[in-house]
Amino acid sequence: MPSVYGNISGLKKSEVKSLERIYRRRIPKNKVLTPDIAKYIAECSGSIGRQAGILTDRNGNISHVIVGDARGLFIPDLIDFPLGKKTLRGLRLIHTHLKNEKINQDDITDLSLLRLDALVVIGIKDGYADEVYMAYLLPPGSDKSYEISGPVPYHKVDSAFEDFDTFIDSIENDLQSGQFGSGFDLKDNRERAILVSVSTGSKYSQEDSMDELKELANSSNVIVLDTVLQRPKTINTKYLMGQGKIKELVINALNKGATLLIFDQDLNPSQINAISEVTEIKVIDRSQLILDIFARRAHSREGKVQVELAQLRYRLPKLTGRGTAMSRLMGGIGGRGPGEMKLEIDRRRVRDRITLLEKQLDALSRARQQRKALRVKHQIPIISIIGYTNAGKSTLLNHLTQSKTFIEDKMFATLDTASRRLRFPRDRDVIITDTVGFIRDLPKDLLAAFKSTLEELKDADLLLHLVDISNPRFEQQIQSVEKILSDLELSDKPVLLVFNKEDLADKSEVEAISRRFDTISITAKKPDTFHRLIEALEEKLWPL
Repeated sequence: MPSVYGNISGLKKSEVKSLERIYRRRIPKNKVLTPDIAKYIAECSGSIGRQAGILTDRNGNISHVIVGDARGLFIPDLIDFPLGKKTLRGLRLIHTHLKNEKINQDDITDLSLLRLDALVVIGIKDGYADEVYMAYLLPPGSDKSYEISGPVPYHKVDSAFEDFDTFIDSIENDLQSGQFGSGFDLKDNRERAILVSVSTGSKYSQEDSMDELKELANSSNVIVLDTVLQRPKTINTKYLMGQGKIKELVINALNKGATLLIFDQDLNPSQINAISEVTEIKVIDRSQLILDIFARRAHSREGKVQVELAQLRYRLPKLTGRGTAMSRLMGGIGGRGPGEMKLEIDRRRVRDRITLLEKQLDALSRARQQRKALRVKHQIPIISIIGYTNAGKSTLLNHLTQSKTFIEDKMFATLDTASRRLRFPRDRDVIITDTVGFIRDLPKDLLAAFKSTLEELKDADLLLHLVDISNPRFEQQIQSVEKILSDLELSDKPVLLVFNKEDLADKSEVEAISRRFDTISITAKKPDTFHRLIEALEEKLWPL
């Protein structure tokens, strides 16, 4: 017979046996509860002085019998009933209130966070079942997020809440329609995300960073459902935001049908675990999102090795177990983590894989050095195009060299380094190289993995720093690129700053900004704008 879950310490064997006998019962599919089961649970609960309850599926089978304390229940791991992309879990919770209380806020929080079909409370009076209440969720767009029915006398509960199976099917359909809208394709398997930023810095910087996070999400083919900006006086070390706010966030995400929470701030392992204890929705941070984009974009052998190495270095510290259960009063759901032995095996495998990838990367780096030696031998100058992601570097390379490097109007569309030969007047050749785009707060693991590729910039005779002048954040982007160059000890390398996408900005503003920075502007898609660029490159490479 299945076990009784929760707080059974101190109970007599006979009391535990009485609770176990609940498993023998079954609720008809069309009933939310029957009077005899309500009466039996209430008597068991009253005799032990603790809340007691059951979780039952839509066929009326009782999956869990649970015991709490006088104030609340402890819901066990629901790994056998994953929510996935469903709007409701397919389980309802029926439990007692020892003082005949109505449904309270803790109940509503559990209903919302766990996406239960319904939450039913059996009030106990003088040790026996008295009144019954039922709460269920309402679709987004309703005047409120839930409805409470009752009270009804327990002996009339089967007639008061009849046709429960049809009722829940209707509620689920309404929730689905409310989440996705009539025009939403349910076969669309893309992730649906809520973007979250928690910061004590300036509001402008926070909003600016959130705008960039949206672009990153778009580049990762993620549907952005909503953005949430929190500005607390101090950062909560456990959840970033307060416990109440994290619950509100999760409930909002569930109501909107989100499958992903993306935090703009990097999360440490304990924060990821703490937030994951509150929700089954996948939780990632900005660095993980960037790593995902890089994984999608890597096509060359070296690119794939670099990305996998960065991912493993990032994940290793976060490879931890999780607790087995969460108190109802915390409003969360537990996730059973792997045992310590399995965790150690996983960690060892990751470390072994990291060592192997580092060796492969060293071998690829040596091959690159050999190619470099050939270029040096033939005294061919090297120009490396650098810049913030999506500045138009690959487009410029294609039109300068009449090649067909992959381009797309997304961040990090180009990941693998591409080199092409470019012939200048008077039969002078150069090698021009397109590099991976830069971004502020580039994950250090990613920077470390791509260090060998970025170190190629040290071999360049000239860095062509391309800037998207149509982007309102272009000055911050220039600063971000310059910081990364400084981190790579490349600040003393000759640089030619060039503004791109002049056709997308006001002409007078472009001219004024170009004068201020003492540089030129082009449109990478239009080779007829390149004449000043060619002249500037010649002056830098072959000064008179």
